[in-house]
Amino acid sequence: MAQAKIQAKANEGHNGGRFCRSMSMAARSTHLLEVLDDLEIRVQSLRDSASALELEKESLMEMIHNVRNSQDMRSISDGEREELSITAERLMKRTVTVEISVETMRNPQQASSLQQASLIIDEILKEVTDNLESGKKQLMCLYAACTSDVPSVPIDQKFQSIIIGCAIEDQKKIKRRLENLIRNIDSSEKSITLLENQKQKSLPHQNNNV
Repeated sequence: MAQAKIQAKANEGHNGGRFCRSMSMAARSTHLLEVLDDLEIRVQSLRDSASALELEKESLMEMIHNVRNSQDMRSISDGEREELSITAERLMKRTVTVEISVETMRNPQQASSLQQASLIIDEILKEVTDNLESGKKQLMCLYAACTSDVPSVPIDQKFQSIIIGCAIEDQKKIKRRLENLIRNIDSSEKSITLLENQKQKSLPHQNNNV
């Protein structure tokens, strides 16, 4: 009888030990899951911060470009313009040296869609130098395919179907690229208009001198 009680306690202790080990494994698993959840938040925060730096770099480069091509730069003396141009060029070179890379995870279909979208934009850019107005209209049609706003131009349906196949981050980057390109063309158009107006104003003066 006494031996039976001893064996029963031994079995109870053995079972209890297994139960405790099981609980310990569950606790460790829960702890590791909590750590990974925290790390996931930090990883996303890192990506968001890097993406914000990418935007800041693009913004700085665009602002430097606008200063170099502004009307004010044409309204100052040659010496001052040269000095400011050198400073702007120095700032541009320093900005370009900052390299930020946030890779987007894509499946093969998304990678193919991104490549197609980039090729379409690049082909239009080749035409921009020959026909600024036509190139701008085509870029605006592409941009209309990337936004939910009511477009003022026809939507490029083919480009829209390609964009839908891209990863979300790539969609945002393509939209931002088109916005920057259109703004740069607007700036170039203003510069051309200013030069033409200056030429027209100088013609009567030249005639009077004759």
